[in-house]
Amino acid sequence: MAQQQRDRDPAGRARNSRPRDAAGRPLPRGAAGVERVPEDLVLPADEAVTEAQRLLDAGLPFQAHEVLEGAWKAAPEVERACWRAMAQLAVGLTHAQRGNARGAVALLDRAADGLRRWAGTYPAGVDGLGLAATADRLAREFESTGIAALPDEPVHLRG
Repeated sequence: MAQQQRDRDPAGRARNSRPRDAAGRPLPRGAAGVERVPEDLVLPADEAVTEAQRLLDAGLPFQAHEVLEGAWKAAPEVERACWRAMAQLAVGLTHAQRGNARGAVALLDRAADGLRRWAGTYPAGVDGLGLAATADRLAREFESTGIAALPDEPVHLRG
C-alpha cells in the first residue's frame, strides 16, 4: 500500500487540507466539513474579534480559536498575552464541544488567569474581565457537572 504524501503549501510547509468537523477534528478526504479558516489569516484587531464572535455564535469555537491565534501571532509583542488568553478561551470551548471536561477546565482556567493578569487596555473593545468571569464560571460548571454540550448562552468577547 502506497503511503500518502503530506499536503504542502507552495513554500513546502506541511499543511492539512482534509475537511474538518465543527469541533475541528479531521474528517476523511472527500467528506463534507465546515468551512476552514485559512491558516495564514491575519485580520486587524477589530475584524478579528468580530469574526471570532461570529464563529462562537455559530457554535464553531475551534474556528474562532484559529482567528484569535492569527491575531495573537500578528499582534504587537505587548498585546500577545491578551490575544493568547482569548485563543485559550476558544480552545477551552473546543474541548467542551468535544466532551473533554478536563481539557476544557484547564484551558478555561488558563484563559481566565491570562485575561485577569492583562494590565493594558483590552484590544478591539474586548471585555476582558467579563470574559475572565465567564471562563471561570464555565470551568467551575464543567468541573462540578461535566459536559453535556456547549453552554446555551453564547460567550461574548465584547461587553
